[in-house]
Amino acid sequence: MTVKLERERAYLIDASVYIFRAWYSMPDQFSDQAGRPTNAVYGFARFLCELLEQTRAGLVAIAFDESLTSSFRNDIYPAYKANREPAPEPLQRQFAWCQDLARHLGLPVYVDARFEADDLIASLAGHCRGQELAFSVVSGDKDLAQLIGEGDEWWDFARRRRLDHAGVHKHFGVRPDQIADFLALTGDAVDNIPGVPGIGPKTAVALLTHFDNLDQLFARLDEIPFLSLRGARALPARLKQHEPEARLARRLTGLACDVSQLGLQACIQRNAGNADALDALLDDLGFGRPLRERLHRQRAHIGDD
Repeated sequence: MTVKLERERAYLIDASVYIFRAWYSMPDQFSDQAGRPTNAVYGFARFLCELLEQTRAGLVAIAFDESLTSSFRNDIYPAYKANREPAPEPLQRQFAWCQDLARHLGLPVYVDARFEADDLIASLAGHCRGQELAFSVVSGDKDLAQLIGEGDEWWDFARRRRLDHAGVHKHFGVRPDQIADFLALTGDAVDNIPGVPGIGPKTAVALLTHFDNLDQLFARLDEIPFLSLRGARALPARLKQHEPEARLARRLTGLACDVSQLGLQACIQRNAGNADALDALLDDLGFGRPLRERLHRQRAHIGDD
C-alpha cells in the first residue's frame, strides 16, 4: 500500500533534540545483542515514524550535530557551550546509528564538524525559499524560530506546539527576525552565551519593540530614559558598558544561512532508501516486529507517488 506524499512543504528536522529526549525518557532496557543501549535510537525511530505518518512528507532533511567543541562559534568564543558535558559514549554510538537509520529510510542527512545543526537547517531553509517552498522546522529549540517567515512554521513536535510567523511573535514576544538580537541581550544560559547583565526577557522585548534591532538600540541609547521601563535611566550606561559582550553574543546567536558545504548539493527529496541495509541495522539493534514494520512501511511509500 502506498500513499500520496506531500510535496508542498518541506520538513527540516533538528535530530539532536529528539535523540536526547529519547535518551532521557526511554527505558534503559532496550539493548542490542552485545548489551549496548539502544533506547535513544529506538525512541528516535518511533519519532520519525510518527512524524512521517502524520505529515506524509515527501520533502525532508535531517540535521545532526557533530561536536560540541569544533563549531566555528568556538573560534569566536572558546567558552561557547563549555558548560555542557560531552555526551556519554553509549549515546554517541546511538547518534551514529540514528544517522544510519535515517539514511537507510531514504531521508537526506546533513552533518558537519564546523557548522551546527541549526546552521545546516538555516541553509536548507534558504534553499527552500529559493525553490518557493514553505517549510516546517521540527525542533524544540527557540533559536531556530528565527528562520520562520510567512507560510513557514516552527514545530515543537513533542509538545505539539506549532507556531507560524505571527505565533512566534506572540509566544516569544519578538518577531522571528528579532530572536537573535533578543538572545544577544538576555544571553542564553543553555549555550553559555553572555548577555547584558540586568536585562531579562521583558526588558529585551520592550527595547526591541521600540528600537527594532540591536544596531538601532545602540545608535539611540539617549532615548531609553524616556521609555516606560523600570530602571530606564540606568540602562544606557549599562548597555554602553556591555556593548562588546552584546555584539559578541549576536555573532553567536545568529545562524549561518549560506553554508558552502551544502551549495547546490542541498537535497530534501526523500528516496527509496535501502531495505537490506535497514534490515541489517534493525537486526543488529534487536528491534521487534511492530517498529520494523512501521519503518519499512515508511520506506516503501517512496517511489510510487
